[in-house]
Amino acid sequence: VQLVESGGGLVQPGGSLRLSCAASGFTFSSYYMSWVRQAPGKGLEWVSDINTDGGTTTYVDSVKGRFTIARDNTKDTLFLQISILKPEDTALYYCARRNHLSTGWAFDYWGQGTQVTVSS
Repeated sequence: VQLVESGGGLVQPGGSLRLSCAASGFTFSSYYMSWVRQAPGKGLEWVSDINTDGGTTTYVDSVKGRFTIARDNTKDTLFLQISILKPEDTALYYCARRNHLSTGWAFDYWGQGTQVTVSS
């Protein structure tokens, strides 16, 4: 299993970016996928989920209306469109595979992350 994020960068407040996560080594269309972020000096924060066909999405309250998660199952790729960026969105953004294990739902594979920095 491999997850490779890209698309991060330095952006001014109010700007936008599109993050991508290329998946390989598993049947991408069979798994829920998520974005999780970690701000400097803080813990991991779940950002968004998407179900297998992309028809159901969920978001943490702080990004609702500004972030959009999507997937292309023909290209095994997960996306996160992030808009109206705020300095507090500065973080390392990870994509992660969700899996239902014997202990419950968990993120069982992670990418290496892509850095988003919001600053003027």
